[in-house]
Amino acid sequence: MSEAIVETTAGKVRGICQDGIRSFLGIPYAAAPTGTRRFAAPEPAQPWEGTRDATRPGPSAPQRMKDFPGLDITPLIGGGWVHGDEYLSANVWTPGVDAEESGGRPVMVWIHGGGFVIGSKDAPISDGSAFARKGLICFAINYRLGVDGFLPIPGVPTNLGLRDMIAALRWIRANAVAFGGDPDNITLFGESAGAMAIADLITSPLTKGLFRRAIIQSGHAAMTREITVMQRLVKKLAKLLRVSPDKAGFESVPLDALLDAVERISLPTAKIDLRDSNGREPVFGISRFTPVHGDDVLPLQPLEALKQGAGAEIDVLIGTNAEEMNLYLVPSGIRDKIGGLLATFMLSRSQPKARKVLKAYGLGQRDISAGQALTDAMNDLVFRWPARRFAEEHRGRTHMYQFDWRSPALRRELGACHGLELPFIFDTLAAATGPQGLVGEDPPQELADHAHRIWAGFARDGSLPWAPFDRDKRLVYSLVDGLARPEPMMPAQAFLP
Repeated sequence: MSEAIVETTAGKVRGICQDGIRSFLGIPYAAAPTGTRRFAAPEPAQPWEGTRDATRPGPSAPQRMKDFPGLDITPLIGGGWVHGDEYLSANVWTPGVDAEESGGRPVMVWIHGGGFVIGSKDAPISDGSAFARKGLICFAINYRLGVDGFLPIPGVPTNLGLRDMIAALRWIRANAVAFGGDPDNITLFGESAGAMAIADLITSPLTKGLFRRAIIQSGHAAMTREITVMQRLVKKLAKLLRVSPDKAGFESVPLDALLDAVERISLPTAKIDLRDSNGREPVFGISRFTPVHGDDVLPLQPLEALKQGAGAEIDVLIGTNAEEMNLYLVPSGIRDKIGGLLATFMLSRSQPKARKVLKAYGLGQRDISAGQALTDAMNDLVFRWPARRFAEEHRGRTHMYQFDWRSPALRRELGACHGLELPFIFDTLAAATGPQGLVGEDPPQELADHAHRIWAGFARDGSLPWAPFDRDKRLVYSLVDGLARPEPMMPAQAFLP
């Protein structure tokens, strides 16, 4: 192990070089969001003198972890809140050679998921070392979460979490060459909330020229809300906290009390209606916090922006897992215990034709339980069909995949759930293997080799081993068997825009 020094726009940083990989951790890309900067647009990081230590990850955004019975999800989302001010930061992994000898390498930028309320760039499953071994430069970033990042508080800039990501992209473009990368060959990739954010950023006028390609894993452009709808959440939280529903009110609340309120408002029993004028809740209760549209970051709802040609210059790889909702409904026992009336009620809080949806997915058939009908319906409504709609409306080159390997975890019931592809994509299976691991005890390394190679190849030059998706042929590539097949329409088509 040896030291590695790089000169960034704010000063020198010291990382380490080990096993042929240079890593730099916790480099600020923006000033700490504290004091007067807490509810302000991100500002450039303050320059430092000397050489800054970049061998430790540093703090993460304020958050509270959630438990998933029978599963260790720490490798997936990180270990929770690591206290500290400078959490608007980035990790970097590069091949272990001098930058002068390796300029022009493709750059990948990872945006973590977590429902816009949890998650970290430091989750073990998303270590970028394997991409560096493939000759790429891999960045991973933090951003503001929850109230600070995604609540449109009067007097505060909207979409601060997205603005953080844009600031990070500008910093990465400015520093790519120093780490050996090509600032004109940047690929964003992310999963869940990170993928939703990327789908949104593709359509934003503020990201023009900042990246060339995007990989959207279990995400799409449908999970944004109108500012007026999210104002209901502002008022509800302010009432819980007994403060005014504005910047001054939320600034006066200690972070722990704020996180207490976020937990309370996130409970399924919390009385908050976030449905739009059509009676739909685009996030299906998974998170109260989302980006909003109708501002300078997202002037239009992103799917509408795609229809008008926004982001046509970006090459997109987008896909979903076959059984996304198993992560939420299997460990909790909901899939196996819920009855027809409760399943209908649960879905009706997000979908106005809930009973018809469940019947379309088999409710009432002898061999399909209410819980299974609900799970199958939500797989398509929440993730799979909206991703196909993104692929249909994106005017640029778009390829679609499906991850359909089934995890044997939870008595072989977890299946191809949400987030399962991550240790395969990053080639970090060891981080998720074990008695309570997401991938079980003996995951297939050959699948990780295959999936990781496809991601790296797309980031390198846009190449993929199957034809693009279009409305007619509807080709979807299975990462498990390596074949692209025409996919039939889903019942969800009749119930979503």
